[in-house]
Amino acid sequence: MAEQCREEFEQIRVDKKAFEPGTLEDELRVDQLCKELLLRFYRELCAQGVADGEATILASGADYFIRDFVVSIKQRSIFNERPGMVRQFAGNWYIVNTPEPNKPEICRYLRGILEFYRFLYGHELISLPYLRTIEKECADLAYYESRIDSFWAIQGDGYGVWERECSLKDSR
Repeated sequence: MAEQCREEFEQIRVDKKAFEPGTLEDELRVDQLCKELLLRFYRELCAQGVADGEATILASGADYFIRDFVVSIKQRSIFNERPGMVRQFAGNWYIVNTPEPNKPEICRYLRGILEFYRFLYGHELISLPYLRTIEKECADLAYYESRIDSFWAIQGDGYGVWERECSLKDSR
């Protein structure tokens, strides 16, 4: 079954340029492409023997990062090998946009992100150095936990200082 899934994936060409969002129409198109790729990721996990429930958790975690953050908020291609995206997601955006951010939940998202990027690398869609960057960013759990704790400790006008430590703004 795993080989059948791999053969099915290899028969479908992934045009990385098609994943570049631009206009709102592009974003909707890219969102659909990401959804289809995430579904292939889920199917491949299942074909490899990952239980349906675990595959769902991993795919859902990757989905939230890919579609809601990378494509919708950052308006980037999922193949744009830009370091810091996971850090911005887990160390800022997730915290600010979740009613009760917590370590178990962010850990689930990070596991899904990591496995999805391993999937991409396994199909030669990203580079090994970028996969290593993703692995490092996903492993920094103590940092993300400290960001959640420090967010809850903000007083007065302290949000700006908190945000600048792990800003959503890209430094160019």
